[in-house]
Parts: sequence; structure tokens; C-alpha cells
Amino acid sequence: MVNFNGNISEESTMLSVENRGIKYGDALFETVKVVTNKILFWEDHYFRLMESMRILRMEIPMNFTMEFLEEQIINTLKASQLTNARVRFTIFRGNGGLYLPSSNEIEYIVTVNDVNSPFYLLSDTDCEVDLYKDFYINKGLLSTLKTNNKIINVLGSVYAKENDLDNCLLVNEDKNVVEALNGNIFLVNGNVIKTPPITDGCLKGILRKQLLDILEKTPNYELKEESISPFEIQKADEFFITNVIQGIVPITKYRKKQFTTEVARDLIGKLNVKIRIGA
Repeated sequence: MVNFNGNISEESTMLSVENRGIKYGDALFETVKVVTNKILFWEDHYFRLMESMRILRMEIPMNFTMEFLEEQIINTLKASQLTNARVRFTIFRGNGGLYLPSSNEIEYIVTVNDVNSPFYLLSDTDCEVDLYKDFYINKGLLSTLKTNNKIINVLGSVYAKENDLDNCLLVNEDKNVVEALNGNIFLVNGNVIKTPPITDGCLKGILRKQLLDILEKTPNYELKEESISPFEIQKADEFFITNVIQGIVPITKYRKKQFTTEVARDLIGKLNVKIRIGA
């Protein structure tokens, strides 16, 4: 089922060829995970979306409250007969204009898909990665937003498939490692855990925020938001990717370097506790 501006139907070809998200990438999206009709980390998703709309100078409708958007998601789930799902909430400016929009008013689409596991489990599957260096992530504010301009992620995914890799690491113009194709990254060396700062151009990830909150309250780990060079990776004990759908995905191999998963297992347990108590 598809929710287009509040109208829910099975029709999936409702977009005009004039859609600005298609023509110019003039769109934002949030990917959220729903477990037994509860949207995980919904407040953080909502405020990130509002902040992103303001940065892109989109007109935020008066009825775009947290409760209204939650209702749109839940209604779409009910119509799709799902209680556990991956939800994409896409917002774009209305049709019209060239680079200059005719209006800043927005429209939205909600789509839902079933998920295999409602809570976060640590996969035992191998995950081999390498650098994708054909194009760079810019360090500016736009790189931190979830816009429809994800061509580097698309090209990196093609590169990974062509080279029998499970994922790729994206770098910025300073040649620092910024993120994976589908999430933020964390590097573990002893009890020190590093993740790139937002100023390096990484996505302002929702699960990244949850782990930062957990790590700040866990005295046996030292958290650092610092740039990560490719050379540091081969000296690390652990390396993992985070996103709201999968939780924590351990990287098992980078070139000749093999990684352990002890810290990732500890943190995913703490993450699931946080979900259960609703923090």
C-alpha cells in the first residue's frame, strides 16, 4: 500500500513526470523501523526531518506535527496489514518550476515493507569492505541530510558488486573515511570508540545518535568524535556500521585485516534494552 498525501491505495504509479524529486532530486526522506506498531526513535526522526526541511527551505505545513506524521505511518501499516516494517517517508516540493520551484509547498509519500526481525540481532555473516574513491563526499551541511541525491551511494554499490564486496567506505575530500554506503561507522581500538564528526560530511544518523547516547553513559568505553584515516582501520580491533533498520552490522574484513565483534555484541544488547524501556 502507498500513502500519497494522506490517500492510501495500492496504486504505485501516481507520480507526475513533473515530480521535482525525480527531476531535480528536490526531496528528503526518512527511513524508520516499526516494531509492533511502535516507531523506533520517532522523536529523533521527526526533529531531523523538520530540521532538514528548514535547511532546504521547504514550507512546513501547520498540520505536520509529530502526531500527524505518526498517524500517517500507522494508517499505512494498518492498510498493509503490517505491524513490523521498514517505512520510507518521502517529502518533496510540489510540481512546477525549473531549478527555481514554483512553490515551496510540499507533498509526501509513505511506503512500507515487511522486516524479517523486529529487534536488532548481530549477524554472523561475513562483511568485507574496501574504500570507494572514484568520487568524494563533500564536508558541507547538505551531505549530512537524507536527500534523494544519493548517486555516490548508488555508484559505490555498483562498485561493491563488481568487486565482490559486501559494502564500501566513502571518503571526503580530505581522504578521511566518512561512512559506509548504508550507514555510519564506528572504529574500536581497545576501549576507545571513534566515529567521524558531522563536520566531516557524514550522515546525521539516528542510530548513530542512539549509540552516542549509550556510549556517553558507559564508563568502560571512551568515545571520540574524530576524523578517521584509512590507515587507522588496519590497526583497529573492531569496525562496524550502524543504521536504524539493521542496528549494528560488524565489518569482518578490510583488505587483509580481520576484525572481532565483542564490542558490537555488547552495544547491540544495550541498544535493545534502550528500545524495550522506551528511552
